Amino acid sequence: MVANILTVMRTENVRMDPDKLSELYAQLGEAGAEDVVCRAIEELAVRLTHCERLWRQDNMPDLRKNARSLIAISDQIGMSTMAQIARDVTVSIDSEDPPAVAAILFRLLRVGERSLTAVWDQQDLSV
Repeated sequence: MVANILTVMRTENVRMDPDKLSELYAQLGEAGAEDVVCRAIEELAVRLTHCERLWRQDNMPDLRKNARSLIAISDQIGMSTMAQIARDVTVSIDSEDPPAVAAILFRLLRVGERSLTAVWDQQDLSV
């Protein structure tokens, strides 16, 4: 009989690259940059959900494509941690390592959710 069960809750800091955002605002102006950030956040939320669905369907080719698109979108708005984790998902798929894919994908989902929430809070954006 197990007397004690330990649950480990992993939390990670959400980091944004302020230089990327500054560059975006300098290039597009405030209204243009906010539009790009809003669209990117909406697209990230959709694609994160789609990633989980593809994983549950065991559709690794489409999961890989979807994760690759997350890299570009995340990089565009300065979510470098999220982009790196999405890269790690693609590497684990290429390595044909299902346990790693699952672990890294769910890390991506956790970080993605926290990142999107942080940006919404910071930018006062509504999606």
